[in-house]
Amino acid sequence: MGLTESGSASASIEANWAVAIGASPIGTVACIDAWIEDFRKDIARNDLPTMIIHGDDDRILPADATSRRQAKMIKNVKYVEIKGGSHGMTWTHAEEINPELLRFLA
Repeated sequence: MGLTESGSASASIEANWAVAIGASPIGTVACIDAWIEDFRKDIARNDLPTMIIHGDDDRILPADATSRRQAKMIKNVKYVEIKGGSHGMTWTHAEEINPELLRFLA
């Protein structure tokens, strides 16, 4: 299957499958411990320019439980919430994300 439906949910699923199938099995299993690690103390030490882009329709990591809370913890954060953006929004909402990234990095 190719990524023929650029910008669609199907393209997002296919792209994620391609990443998963190419991932190291050992690395994939080893990263699970990081999911339960509490990094909140580390956030306070961040002194780098930071941008958080999150979709308001992310059902895997909802914005209320993740990005909105993180944005309040980071000094001088640029927080962008993409309306209708789901967990795979880099493929489905690239036309909104790319300009935000360019403005932030300029």
